[in-house]
Amino acid sequence: MNDEQRRDFAEFVAARSDSLIRLAYVLTGDQHAAEDLLQAALTKTVSHWPRIRDSPEAYVRRVMYHEQVGRWRSPRWGRERTTDTPPDQAVGDRTADADTRLTLQRALRALPPRKRAVLVLRYYEDLPESEVAKIMNCSVGTVRSQTHHAIARLRELIGEPVTLEAWR
Repeated sequence: MNDEQRRDFAEFVAARSDSLIRLAYVLTGDQHAAEDLLQAALTKTVSHWPRIRDSPEAYVRRVMYHEQVGRWRSPRWGRERTTDTPPDQAVGDRTADADTRLTLQRALRALPPRKRAVLVLRYYEDLPESEVAKIMNCSVGTVRSQTHHAIARLRELIGEPVTLEAWR
């Protein structure tokens, strides 16, 4: 990777890391696991940077989703991995509306991983159904039905109408 590509990658990470860490947090449900997930995704992304630098965010999201699915399936999931350097910047504290977030977080954890992921990608990341289908390697119809069933289950778990704006 040349100096220009390194600079482009550093700019991408600086500009998009807040959004990506939020996605990682929703996928993992744990701040430390989210940081690990994002670091792993960026590590995998940097080696493909020359090829994907025109549209890297979709690639990073896909890597994060697949990495997390692999962690759910792996018997070693939850083990820590060491890194050479600590993160460059801390993630801001987002404690406003804590009760709503905690209620929604508990309900999301009760969902199966695939339904949780489709809600995160669809509503939290505000991706169109077609992009969610690409990331999850399924049809648009599957995304629609998974979304419908996941929202219905969230409503049952919470006992009230779900406002997905509480995630933001």
